[in-house]
Order: sequence, then C-alpha cells, then structure tokens
Amino acid sequence: MFPPTHPDLQAAVSRLIDVALAEDLGSGDVTSGSVIPADLRFSGVMAAREPMVVAGLPFAAEVFRRVVPEAAFTAKASDGDKVAAGTVLAELAGPAQGLLTAERTALNLLQHLSGIATLTRRYVDLIAGTGAVLLDTRKTIPGLRQAAKYATRMGGARNHRMGLYDGVLIKDNHIAVCGSLAEAVSRAKTAATGNIEVECDTLDQVVEAVTAGADIILLDNMSPDLLRRAVGLIGGKARAEASGGITFETIRAIAETGVDFISVGRLTQSAAAVDIGLDWSAGR
Repeated sequence: MFPPTHPDLQAAVSRLIDVALAEDLGSGDVTSGSVIPADLRFSGVMAAREPMVVAGLPFAAEVFRRVVPEAAFTAKASDGDKVAAGTVLAELAGPAQGLLTAERTALNLLQHLSGIATLTRRYVDLIAGTGAVLLDTRKTIPGLRQAAKYATRMGGARNHRMGLYDGVLIKDNHIAVCGSLAEAVSRAKTAATGNIEVECDTLDQVVEAVTAGADIILLDNMSPDLLRRAVGLIGGKARAEASGGITFETIRAIAETGVDFISVGRLTQSAAAVDIGLDWSAGR
C-alpha cells in the first residue's frame, strides 16, 4: 500500500499512524460505540472540496485498514494528481462503527499532506522552465518528517537532507565554533563525508567557500542582484542554492539568477491543510 519512494517511509508512517490512533482512540470511541449499531454498514466517498494536489491516500487507507481490516478502500485518484473541487478521491465501504472511528485520523493525514503537496506544486509551477529545482528543508513538525517530505515529492519538489545523518551543511554557528569557514570545510573533507554544502551570507564568504572546495554554496537571504553576482563568482565550480524569505512574488526572479536550487522551509513548516470531506450514505 505504501509507495516505495524512500526506504524508511513505510516504517515512519506506520509509527505515525500508531501514535495518531492511540491519541484519538484512547480507551475506545464512546460515541460510535454507543449510537451506531454494531452490524450497520456504511459506504461513502472522500472528496476534494477545493482544488488541490493529492498526497497521502495510501496513508489514509492504512488508517482505515488498521481500525477496520475488512473495510474496502478504493482510491479514485493517485498521489501527485492535481484535482478540481468535487473530485472523488476514494470510495469506502464497511462496518459503520469502525469507519467512523478511523475517519478523523485518516482525514487529518490526508488533508495535511495534500496541503503540503498543493503549496509545493504552486512554487514548482512558478519556476517552471528556469532550470532551478525546488527543495524542501528540515523545518518539519517533529514526527512527521518522512510523511511531509513524501508530500513535497508529490508536489514536484526534491528532498534536501532527510536529517542530520545524510548530508553536510556547514552553517554560521559551525563556522563560529571552528574559527573559520575554510577550517570547517577542511575538517568535513578530512572526515570524507561526501558532498559538502556551506551557508554563505556575503560574497566574500562565497569566494572563501569556493576556494575551500565546497560542493554546494547555500546563498542565504540574498537579493536577486546579489544572487546573480554570487553565481558569477561560483563560476560553475560548485552548485548554488538560494534560501531565505522565498515568496510567491520573488521565487521566479530568484530562479532566473542562475541558481541550481531554491529551498523553501514554508513547504513543510506552515502549509495550510486543504479541505477534504468524507460523506456517508447508509447501506446494508
């Protein structure tokens, strides 16, 4: 049921669902248990109530499967699809008690992840044709990183680091502790840590990072004019990434400066959930 887009995704989402169901169910769903007959069966549809990019359908399906193993969940759209308001995303059928118990957790996941994918696609569309690649960041809600970064992929972005374990990014505090940018890069190279990225706030730092042999230069909070000059100074000796304060209004101009990547923390930090409804029709 889980797309094999990252080796840790299935395990991470499984843990996430465990926590989400535990906090919602507690000792049991007292409302459904008291007002819904145990033998009553419901069928219904999950539908988009606004335009969106879908992400999280397999995860919603897994929530229902956990609570009601015998329920039928039939996806009518795929993650990554851009859909209009009114589009049916999935059909469900099974015991009413269990489906109603699982409803909120399934919707929470699907609405949140689709919100991330929808916001991501808007940024991706704004830089189409420039050659720049949109990246996400580590600015995620704790516990949701694998799922959130899956959603950015569904929106068309590329994942930056999944965590501190899979990439070197030397930032200002690392430089301060090491004593210099060059020393920080030298230590990373000695550790044979692969691609080395360095955050630079000024053009002087850009020159220093290139001279030190950095593989990627993170150009932090620079105007399009400074970015263009920085790209010129890098001269193809490293890849350039723009970051900091990227908005819908500025991203196109930033992409046109020649940077290779643009990272946007907002994708996973503050994307608004989209509106998805679950409408039921009784049936036996």
